[in-house]
Amino acid sequence: MAANASAALDLVQEFRQRDQALLDAIAPGDAKVWEAALAADAVYVDENGEVINRADFMKQLTPLPPGSTGTIAISSYSAHQSGDVVTVIHTDDEDETYHGQHLKAQYLMTETWQNQNGAWKLLLVHAYSVLKEPKSVTLSSSELESYVGRYAAAADLVYTIRTDGDHLVLEREGRPATVLKAELKDVFFVSGQLRTRKIFERDQTGRVIRFYDRREGGDLVWNRIN
Repeated sequence: MAANASAALDLVQEFRQRDQALLDAIAPGDAKVWEAALAADAVYVDENGEVINRADFMKQLTPLPPGSTGTIAISSYSAHQSGDVVTVIHTDDEDETYHGQHLKAQYLMTETWQNQNGAWKLLLVHAYSVLKEPKSVTLSSSELESYVGRYAAAADLVYTIRTDGDHLVLEREGRPATVLKAELKDVFFVSGQLRTRKIFERDQTGRVIRFYDRREGGDLVWNRIN
């Protein structure tokens, strides 16, 4: 058992070093590191969902432009071997300075490595950008009141929006109430549901008439019914 645990730890350390070297090569555009690691038929799926073949990925691997500096560090890592394949999951923290402004991002990466003729080659990388809760703003009582009402997407799909102190509460029958946080006026989000936004529309008089439940560019429309 001790030997197995030691081997598993060695595996994690080995591949973590490989992946950190790959991450260190991104900012300077060090193509040689990636060239040595990628399999001939490797595929990279980026954080925007674009599927990139090996040749196109290598073309994109160029140094950061002037005015930009950055580092990417692995913050958590796991690796598991099954035969000649190793599957990896790691979380990476990115720090970037862009023309004097400091930016931070986090990525969840999944990888498949294969032992090819005695050398480990990277077959597949899938990058996922971890969503962060945006800053919320405080709206006045009168601004909050403008959203209060009932909204329907269908006869059996009705939401009620009410105020509770300094924020809005969204309720649907048979479901727990949720707090709406204002990202800015007419744009709201729910903590833990960062793929969606509630975007409110007003008529020419300024009255709120509906909101769009937007996810990945698709909208479910909720019209105000009172």
